[in-house]
Amino acid sequence: MKVQSLYLYPVKSLAGVEVPGFELDDFGPKGDRRWMIVDDQNRFVTQRQMPRLALVSAVMSDDGVEVQIPDQGRFPLVPQEEQVRVVVWRDTADALMGDPAASAALSEFCGVPLRFVYMPDSSFRRVDPERVADNRRVGFADGFPFLLTNQASLDELNTRLTQPVSMTRFRPNIVIQGVPAWAEDNWRSLVIGTVGFQVVKPCSRCVLTTVDPETGIKDAGTEPLKTLSTYRKTPDGVIFGQNAIHLSSGRISVGDSVAISQQES
Repeated sequence: MKVQSLYLYPVKSLAGVEVPGFELDDFGPKGDRRWMIVDDQNRFVTQRQMPRLALVSAVMSDDGVEVQIPDQGRFPLVPQEEQVRVVVWRDTADALMGDPAASAALSEFCGVPLRFVYMPDSSFRRVDPERVADNRRVGFADGFPFLLTNQASLDELNTRLTQPVSMTRFRPNIVIQGVPAWAEDNWRSLVIGTVGFQVVKPCSRCVLTTVDPETGIKDAGTEPLKTLSTYRKTPDGVIFGQNAIHLSSGRISVGDSVAISQQES
């Protein structure tokens, strides 16, 4: 069992970046979802409301993050001094406004006023205390620093679909191969390379999975969510993947070994 692929999401709900490896910091994967898009009420905006955000890509470099906006160009995301209080689901968090040129270009592309915001190190948004007793932090991810998925589970799902889908529909950080489909349902802790992880919650899937990441268009038949709901519905929702927290700093890379250290029997 090993790591098949790794993804970072520099800006929440924009296209992900496949990477050969990443460092882990206090937030989770270094650089993951420290940027977010908000509306004129400072509430978070995602592909759930605006599927075409899938067409906006982010590029990470030593100099920071840039976004490529169709028909608008490429813009660096630079935190400004202006502070703002933003809303992510039930949470509020301190953020810094992004460069106005990038925000103006995104607003033009989407046809509504939108702004980029950044979570600085001084901001603290807590991981769901109902699932994690420790006072752990997370960036602008929906609730937890990591999403783990299993390639065999996607392969099994695709046998049930008329049109197979890619793993990018599910926006994982870590994709694991070499284990049977749905084995991840029983994982409680694991070690990837030298880094330990605690599995804290099955990932409940939403309409975002119905957005084609290549076109930014929602599937008219609400697939693959419709099919998943016929056999993966639980009290936690329609499940694909597992949310996790890391137990130490370090680095993980594609090809790292994965060992399950605790699972339900």
